[in-house]
Amino acid sequence: MEITDVRIRRMDDEGKMKAVASVTFDGEFVVHDIKIVKGANGLFVAMPSKKIGGRYKDVAHPLLPQTREKIANAVFQKYEESLTEASDGME
Repeated sequence: MEITDVRIRRMDDEGKMKAVASVTFDGEFVVHDIKIVKGANGLFVAMPSKKIGGRYKDVAHPLLPQTREKIANAVFQKYEESLTEASDGME
């Protein structure tokens, strides 16, 4: 399984949620609403979830830690690129 596309929508810098990503796998399957969130220990990637009975449950998530890391790395890389592009545009 290869990540073939990552799209980032940046959010307002004021809140904890910094961006939302859509990740495409093998050019055939996409997962939307992967969040980049600023937590106490820095940025982290949160998988899509929905509130069920007062708690949030992931609706899509990787089964293996190395797959989660692969997705997080791709999302962070694209997020950093979007920040660079935004700062380049301000010059």
